[in-house]
Amino acid sequence: MEIRWLEDFIALAKTRHFSRAADEQNVTQPTFSRRIKLLEEEMRVTLIDRNTLPLSLTPAGEVFLQSAELITRQLRDTKERCQEIRKQEESQVRFVTTQTLFLSFYKEVIEPFCESIDMDLDINMKSSSWLGIDFVNSLMDQQCDIMLCYWHPAINFIRALDDEQYEHLVIAEETLIPCSATDSTGEPKFTLPGAKRKPLPYIGYYENSFLQPVIHHHLQRQRDIPQLQTLSENYHSVSIKAMVKEGYGIGWIPKRLMLDTLNYGKVALAGEENWHIPLEIRLYRSKFNQNPNLNQFWEALKGKIANNGPL
Repeated sequence: MEIRWLEDFIALAKTRHFSRAADEQNVTQPTFSRRIKLLEEEMRVTLIDRNTLPLSLTPAGEVFLQSAELITRQLRDTKERCQEIRKQEESQVRFVTTQTLFLSFYKEVIEPFCESIDMDLDINMKSSSWLGIDFVNSLMDQQCDIMLCYWHPAINFIRALDDEQYEHLVIAEETLIPCSATDSTGEPKFTLPGAKRKPLPYIGYYENSFLQPVIHHHLQRQRDIPQLQTLSENYHSVSIKAMVKEGYGIGWIPKRLMLDTLNYGKVALAGEENWHIPLEIRLYRSKFNQNPNLNQFWEALKGKIANNGPL
């Protein structure tokens, strides 16, 4: 049974005239009459008494009319709700970021900014377990609208977004700092550059993460060669922070993530400023993404940066 048959029947019940009902349904009368006949065959009962003038409904037709009106009304309401959901989804800003940036930057900076402009971002928490290249692929495959990430020239996979169809905003500066747990005197247990005879236990990142290429690039350019022995590798700065706090070794951690811990005195800087690594925190988007909420968010953020500098 087709829904349009129900609509035809309702039109006929209202007009009580085949020709007028056909006009109302924008079909020829023969086509309209055939569809009413098909409806009756489907129901295996006569719905229209064609011997009266004007036409009238049979008792079965009266019962069927109530159901037809209910079904079409429910379908119309459901369609409207589905369209509203579609519009909401199309205008929703899909946001991805790393676990570290979610904890150290999104909650403190991006979320309050969104509240200030009365906007909700749909943040994909599954992205906290992604590899670095997964974020770039998500943006390129239009699986997200905005990517919040660290940027440094050594992060090769981000170069795919240098294409003219993408744009970015530098929204903050960040620094990777070498950290170590402190000893009983409050001094760092491990200090760069270390010694060949006793290399420093190093808690690093996996090669396909955002930050390992950055650290590798920086250490290769130091006058003093750091003496490091890799103890473990991780994807997340939070994991490295936890191991550093427990005294297992030295690790480079974003400064924003370490400020509170450094203030408590249980962890200290493990090297001078030449061992600190500057980063940018960037937002990326496609220029061709016409999501109105995305454009509103982007322009508001761009204006705030233009007036006040990085967040």
